[in-house]
Amino acid sequence: MPAITADTLTLPRIAAAQASDTERPVRSVTTGPRGYEGEGFPVVRAFAGVSAADLDPFVHMDQMGEVEYQPGEPRGTDWHPHRGFETVTYMIDGRFAHQDSHGGGGLITDGATQWMTAGSGILHIETPPAELVESGGTFHGIQLWVNLPRKDKFASPRYQAIEGTDAKLLSSQDGGALVRIIAGEIESETGPELGPGSTHTPITMAHATIEPGAQLNLPWNRDFNALVYVLSGRGSVGPVSHPIHQGQLAVLGPGDRITVSAEPTQDSHRPAMEVLLLGGKPIREPVFHYGPFVMNSKSELIQALEDYQAGKFGQIPPNALMPHRPLR
Repeated sequence: MPAITADTLTLPRIAAAQASDTERPVRSVTTGPRGYEGEGFPVVRAFAGVSAADLDPFVHMDQMGEVEYQPGEPRGTDWHPHRGFETVTYMIDGRFAHQDSHGGGGLITDGATQWMTAGSGILHIETPPAELVESGGTFHGIQLWVNLPRKDKFASPRYQAIEGTDAKLLSSQDGGALVRIIAGEIESETGPELGPGSTHTPITMAHATIEPGAQLNLPWNRDFNALVYVLSGRGSVGPVSHPIHQGQLAVLGPGDRITVSAEPTQDSHRPAMEVLLLGGKPIREPVFHYGPFVMNSKSELIQALEDYQAGKFGQIPPNALMPHRPLR
């Protein structure tokens, strides 16, 4: 996993626990089922089986890959619409090309993130670039959907390109874990450290690499929910060390801090434990989710579908990217 790395001994340290701090307990651990998305790339449905109330403000998350493609195999999605939320694509390994009907787009590569506010409506495509299709290679990333509150459902579409080098880097107290803040805030010894992502809904999103036998303990906003998803490796989570491994999601209860520990022995091809840390301020509004639309009522879903069919989400641009479809 070559997402941005650094010497943890030279980085700012995460703030140590205070005597009054409480640890967030584990409420559930679920295992995401495997499936296929778009033109047929493999995913783990990370949020499957978890209640919407526990996920709020998040709606959906796929771990894309980790897969080693042979030449000619890489696949993505075709052009499709979205309304009412934000899509976040974080590429840990490999490359993905993005283009949308409002002029956004670019190449998302090792450690980079694209943050697309669908808002009032947008068409977009995410697909491996031609050179990756020709060469093959490793493909691994995350796609996350972040809900928008009613007041922002029809915000103007927006695209943010966040390079891996833009992420704020922190170290655990003992230097055994590296934390990359993509969006939101985590407190360090010298004050709040902010990730580069700009969000309508207050959230924190971070990717941590925890070395074998090391422990990550970090402060977490009490007003946010807390989710820990294991991208790779195995270890434990919470104050009583619930076991957790690759492809599993822990939902945590209330408190001030999150603890994740890596087992002393990891698989040879997975030298460290990799986790995604997510939290946000719950919106607590009705959610009606159908396909690529996330709205507040059934009538708004019907309107979204009618607006899409009427061409109100924009047009596919000339000379647009198109998905790779292998010859059969």
